[in-house]
Amino acid sequence: MKLLPTLVLAASAPFAQAQPDPLTPVAWMAGCWTQTGREPGSVEQWMAPAAGVMLGMARIVKGGRVTEFEFMQLRADADGRLSFIAQPQGRAPTAFPLRSQGEAEAVFENRDHDFPQRVMYRRDGSAGMLARIEGEINGKVRGIDFAMQRTPCP
Repeated sequence: MKLLPTLVLAASAPFAQAQPDPLTPVAWMAGCWTQTGREPGSVEQWMAPAAGVMLGMARIVKGGRVTEFEFMQLRADADGRLSFIAQPQGRAPTAFPLRSQGEAEAVFENRDHDFPQRVMYRRDGSAGMLARIEGEINGKVRGIDFAMQRTPCP
């Protein structure tokens, strides 16, 4: 009889120590997104969270050719803080730590980066997403918006 309470305590210990998953607030981004107002094939795609990481990729098509592409990650660092990690055109990764988040928005910022300094993702209704990069260039704030609609993944 003394074994039963010990088993219950041992089985419940992992639940008492469980930490919230930092990817939960951005998990809605998982899936495929077409970029509004761009040529077919201009897409952004995010894998569902697994093992503390979401992997993403994007491409922009102009004149029937891929003109830009990017590899991306959403992951928590050793302290559990979420970061957006960008590799545009396959360059070395740049991390943008989470600055703020809400139920439908996440803002990442790296003030030491040239441009952009901020990367933002916002849910727009049930099937839309707005991504924005912004920062200062020559003392002026500049931004680029990427409106997207959810689409079936191939």
